[in-house]
Amino acid sequence: MLELRPTCEQCNKALPPASTEAMICSFECTYCRDCVERLQNVCPNCGGGFTPRPVRPAHAWRPGVSLEGHPATGKVTYNPVDLVAHARFVALLDGRPPEQR
Repeated sequence: MLELRPTCEQCNKALPPASTEAMICSFECTYCRDCVERLQNVCPNCGGGFTPRPVRPAHAWRPGVSLEGHPATGKVTYNPVDLVAHARFVALLDGRPPEQR
């Protein structure tokens, strides 16, 4: 079950559960679209790419499957990236797309 983290790890921008600005990697590192662009679609934690985070329904259209039954986490993960070091990391990937990393 996705945590639906509440903020961008880089800039701490609010990313509520229904946000279409939230992007995640396969380990659920969470960033806003602007920061993903600055990070060149390379997760600074794992090197993978990002995809839009799914939106969990607020209303239980089917019993038990909504934010009511499975609320988003309130735990903030704020871990700003050293953009100079990240640029060196991106260079190591030599332009490989996420599916080839």
